[in-house]
Amino acid sequence: MKLLIANGYLVDPTQGLNGGKNLLIEDGRVAALVAHGDGVPEGAEVFDARGLVVAPGFIDLHTHLREPGQEYKETIASGAAAAVAGGWTSVCAMPNTDPVNDNPAVTRFIIEQAERAALANVFPVGAITKNSEGAELAEMGEMRRAGVVAVSDDGRPVPSAGVMRRAMEYARGFDLPVVDHCEDRSLTAGGVMHEGNWSLRLGLRGHPALAEEMDALRDIALAELTGARVHLAHVSTRGALAAVRRAKERGLRVTCEVTPHHFTLEDDAVRDYDTNTKMCPPLRSHEHVEAILEALADGTIDAIATDHAPHHADEKALEYDQAPFGITGLETAVGLAFERLVHAGVFGLERLVQLCSVNPAKIFSLAGRGTLRVGAHADVTILDPEHVWTFTASASLSKSRNTPFDNWTMRGAAVATIVAGRLVYRRNETTEAAAVASQH
Repeated sequence: MKLLIANGYLVDPTQGLNGGKNLLIEDGRVAALVAHGDGVPEGAEVFDARGLVVAPGFIDLHTHLREPGQEYKETIASGAAAAVAGGWTSVCAMPNTDPVNDNPAVTRFIIEQAERAALANVFPVGAITKNSEGAELAEMGEMRRAGVVAVSDDGRPVPSAGVMRRAMEYARGFDLPVVDHCEDRSLTAGGVMHEGNWSLRLGLRGHPALAEEMDALRDIALAELTGARVHLAHVSTRGALAAVRRAKERGLRVTCEVTPHHFTLEDDAVRDYDTNTKMCPPLRSHEHVEAILEALADGTIDAIATDHAPHHADEKALEYDQAPFGITGLETAVGLAFERLVHAGVFGLERLVQLCSVNPAKIFSLAGRGTLRVGAHADVTILDPEHVWTFTASASLSKSRNTPFDNWTMRGAAVATIVAGRLVYRRNETTEAAAVASQH
């Protein structure tokens, strides 16, 4: 099968490309980059990308797909559908399933379900410890052979520095990055929002920024000791970002990601007690959001990830103290990045591609992705930076609707998603409902 993406503006930092090129895809791989007007190869279908940006497929390093065990919140198929609707050609599935992905059987199940869905690529992340309980190390080698691309205990940070040290040493032997949710839980016990002025005004128990910074400093010190690859998830505080910046200056193998909700919203969004503003780490105060924007601009932050965390409406309908942490994010992330970063002048289009595609592929060693070089996997995200649209939660392809961005209007969107040379999503030109082109 041949597909020619014609007349587009191609942005690929891995090749220094930032201009008009046609992209020829054949049998699921990039076959050639050719000049506009060179004609259509025999037998090729044509996707006219006139006025659009053609980029290497976007990769989300932090997605919760809930299957196995919590399919009432999300399935691998529904999560993958939401992913391609948001422009993500690949997602990395965190291990907090039921059972936890701490063994090769669960890893293989996730991969097989993703292959059946035939939408986004799904790369499983295995647990660091058995059942993510923070005690005994999981079988990283067996999970690596089964297909995991990293290890993490996700929202259950490894509490013991000794266990984390052994985990880093073990993971280094399999060249697996260790992903940590930085939170010293002795400081955050009972906290449901950022500790500060708004938590005092609202009478809600606070979650101090120091808890994230302390765990980040610990992980960075252990990365220096062990030589392991360490990736800090959803960094949200000035102190943690400063620690990452210093680690990079020292040449340590430390990377980090940030989520769209943390660079878009501040803790005052909690004032109406809407549980769709409850996530962990929590929405932070203005100084921390400013630090995130600065770190996005100066290169300290390596990736934008969604931390897509679907929950059933009945769970989010509980009181703020009782409702679960987390929001959906796959379908809103790219729009928010355009609106709050690109159009706001924080950085340019090339940096967006770096953060959403090139760097994620490097961080998790996803060979042949994050690039449109000849021979690479033909995963392509096609963007319209000027497309004005409104996200409507009721039209989401996720099974869950827990988002603070319902009815938000944004400028900039993914308008088509191509995975392995196959068009799996194209934004409907007459409505804002997502249009999935193929689900077989």
